Amino acid sequence: MNVNFAERAHNHNWKLDPIVRSLLDTDFYKLLMLQFIWKNFPTVHVTSEVANRTTRVRLADEVDAAGLIAQMEHLRGIRFRRSELIWLAGNTFYGTRHIFQPDFLAWLESGFRLSGYEVTQHDGQLTLRFAGLWTEVTMWEVYALALVSEMRTRAALARLNEMELDVLYARAKTRLWDKIERLRAVPEVRISEFGTRRRHSFLWQEYVVQAMRATLGDSLSGSSNAFLAYKHDMEAMGTNAHELPMALAALAGDDDTALHASQYRVLELWQQSYGGELLILLPDTFGTTQFLRGAPDWVADWTGQRVDSKDPFVAGDEYIRWLLSRSRDPRRKRLIASDGLDVDDILRLHAYFHGRIRFSAGWGTLLTNDFRHCHPRNESDLEPISLVCKLMTVEGRPAIKLSDNPRKSTGPADEIARYRRVFNTPAVDPTEPLV
Repeated sequence: MNVNFAERAHNHNWKLDPIVRSLLDTDFYKLLMLQFIWKNFPTVHVTSEVANRTTRVRLADEVDAAGLIAQMEHLRGIRFRRSELIWLAGNTFYGTRHIFQPDFLAWLESGFRLSGYEVTQHDGQLTLRFAGLWTEVTMWEVYALALVSEMRTRAALARLNEMELDVLYARAKTRLWDKIERLRAVPEVRISEFGTRRRHSFLWQEYVVQAMRATLGDSLSGSSNAFLAYKHDMEAMGTNAHELPMALAALAGDDDTALHASQYRVLELWQQSYGGELLILLPDTFGTTQFLRGAPDWVADWTGQRVDSKDPFVAGDEYIRWLLSRSRDPRRKRLIASDGLDVDDILRLHAYFHGRIRFSAGWGTLLTNDFRHCHPRNESDLEPISLVCKLMTVEGRPAIKLSDNPRKSTGPADEIARYRRVFNTPAVDPTEPLV
């Protein structure tokens, strides 16, 4: 934990310092999803795209495209290490051993590769596009977001002298300590670190995780970063994301009935792929309310629900009511909030749901990249922005996300309209995504 961030940033030759040094340096759910895709959809072709939702920030002016491409080329040359594969094969995840199949691990060692890519600039923004087999494209998501985020960090740090860097990191450490101190006062709270994709830097993320682990004890459930979990003998956290229902919906084609059923078909395939483990719902891809209203009864037997784009107080109450309507005990289920949380939100949500459902928080950007107002010259170029990577097409068809927040919807307008009709998901007042 004794890292001199200021000295490192001031003296280091960034050109020789890769941002991603291990293919495990990603969210754990990407590995679980990769195995699911490898097993069920090995020949499907997709495209995905990284974009900046914080359009006021001219990302192309802050991130050197040539330097970014050099980082991406370095990443494409990395391979899984034998020790990492042994960890995936032999470790216990969520109380279960052998989650990763031997044939899949053999493919990771000898057959896995990242797809090609395209980096373009337009009107001050950078866009990264990926195309190829789904198994080649899917892993780019977290790598690309982490690369762009840290490239932006490095550019901002290069404009500061050593004293200014000292001030910056002193303020950030103080802010982190204040947050940890508030959480220590409520030892029942449960937190998972979810901050890889929009982190300030890998070193800062590792520092944050170690600081939390040293001070919060059991309140820190683990990290979504597979490499940090591997390196520091922690629980690796995560299950799946919107990409899966988006892809199965696109594969349903023009059949409206198959389209509506696809959101439950993906759950059936997930259960079959993981033997009834890792059963956390993510119901907001096409709208949470319609998902719960039409869900088969067996869905209520899943372990819990992650809330992403809906007000977590509203979504949690809705989930509890739905469980009771299906004669399930909410106190035996898990509710995970994960969208733009900070310490105030976590403590309020914990107090609100304590004793009603097993609440935990997936704490991301505002844990690993909260440098707001820490800049010694009061500039904003180290504040987090809303970078996203979304599936764009599946076998040539557009991939759609409606979300509970229309600001997070993605896809062509005509297809979004069709999906709203099929899923009976009306547009509601949007909320500006913070991160």
